Amino acid sequence: MRLLKYISILFLSLALTGCGIYSFTGLTETPESFQVNFFQNNADLVEPGLDIDFTNALQDLIQNQTSAQLVTSGGEVIYEGEIVEYRIAPMTATSDNKAAQNRLTVSVNVRYINTLDEEKDLEQRFSFFYDYGANEQLVGGLKDEAHEVIFERLTQDIINATLADW
Repeated sequence: MRLLKYISILFLSLALTGCGIYSFTGLTETPESFQVNFFQNNADLVEPGLDIDFTNALQDLIQNQTSAQLVTSGGEVIYEGEIVEYRIAPMTATSDNKAAQNRLTVSVNVRYINTLDEEKDLEQRFSFFYDYGANEQLVGGLKDEAHEVIFERLTQDIINATLADW
């Protein structure tokens, strides 16, 4: 019985490694290096620190999901762009025409430059939102949570659009 267990483990290990490298993120190959330039906040409503927080979130996600090395210049792939929208708007109304929910929307214009293959270059706008109660103020922990949720989605969408075919 013990021998059968070891043979099964060995067989499973060989089968999985024989299929090549697999990543749960869907990224099987990645560039050797990447560069993320500072994303300037050009939105009409400027939230202090949003630009550096977004830039860091994108760098962190690429580092966590790939084996690529972060460089300050000369990266095989380069991300640059700007935050173009930071907007709070009422979303749903109550029966007496008061806002029941607000929506924070953040949009980022991204330019992706692949120095090895210009055909893969991309310029695209990415946008996501966070809904919260109209009686709540977007400060402190709620603002941090909103930014975290939005950044998680935006950065993942950017990675999927740019590195999924590596």
